[in-house]
Amino acid sequence: MSGAGYLRSDRSFLNMPFRTLLELRNCAGPGLAAFVRYGYCAIAIGVVVLCGLQLAAAPSQPLDQPPASVGTIAEEPITPIPEPPPIDPRKVKLGERLFGDPRLSRDNSRSCLSCHDVSSNGATTKRQDIGLDGSSLPFNTPTIFNATLNFRLGWEGRLRTMESDVQAALANPQIMGISISEVVAKLAADPDMRKEFTAAYGSGPDAANMVDAITSFERTLVTPDSKFDRWLTGDAAALSKEELNGYWLFKSLGCVSCHQGVNVGGNLFERHGIFHPLASPKPEILRVPSLRNVATTPPYFHDGSAQTLDEAVRKMGLAQLNSTLTDQQVNAIVAYLQTLTGKYRGSPVGASP
Repeated sequence: MSGAGYLRSDRSFLNMPFRTLLELRNCAGPGLAAFVRYGYCAIAIGVVVLCGLQLAAAPSQPLDQPPASVGTIAEEPITPIPEPPPIDPRKVKLGERLFGDPRLSRDNSRSCLSCHDVSSNGATTKRQDIGLDGSSLPFNTPTIFNATLNFRLGWEGRLRTMESDVQAALANPQIMGISISEVVAKLAADPDMRKEFTAAYGSGPDAANMVDAITSFERTLVTPDSKFDRWLTGDAAALSKEELNGYWLFKSLGCVSCHQGVNVGGNLFERHGIFHPLASPKPEILRVPSLRNVATTPPYFHDGSAQTLDEAVRKMGLAQLNSTLTDQQVNAIVAYLQTLTGKYRGSPVGASP
């Protein structure tokens, strides 16, 4: 049985405590030395099918020849994106207005939309966005779409909630460079804003309801109804033969051991460059990014060093799986990844609503 097959039949590791997963996965290294030094982890690593390490048993057929049946949809390691949660529309509307309000920055020069453009991919197309001081931000900007479905936020996973993420962005001297009290003072001086806050919260702007309004809007930024989600929910004709082949390769090669769950990632930490260098070497351990809408979010990796999805797939295969993927394999996997583009307000992500 392949690693992916085992994963489909027993996914109990997805419910393991975060610290346990991190300790187990950090045992992985680029060679046998890691197993010798951390021998007590070897069995656990084999069971949970770590990223970059496949089970010893080989697939029963060549990797470019998928089985007649890819698997039972109900057993798949990826689940469909749900519809946005029910939230008071007055709070969402106010949060959307705040998301695009430059008064949330120290010098009124930028808003959340400056780096998280929800009219396109929820991020930007830049390798690294520019900070308030004119220098490059340390990481490629992750998309805000489906961020609420991640178990941690940011490339280093230091933030646990959407609220803490908003607060950190405001306080960061490179991003917004402003205190919450300063933002509240700006908003309270605007009669229209006071009216909107009172309608949504029963009082004028304050630290708590300002952050709540923004996160209320962010929680609606989920993108259901991708081609792959339609396949997962029973539309057998939603995917082409090549796309299905790409999904089978995605599982059989081991990609799914890190990129699974509702967000096709976003729920684990991983060491990058296990077998070969992948991108900038620091930090060594990162939160696994979601692959939702990945076809719309180049460039790729934490440093934005991969310009195309084709390049990213090839580099990941070598760095994390120690596999030099063929053109046929890459094309099929890319075709599958393109099926992960969902819809926001009725339009595919990356297209104008």
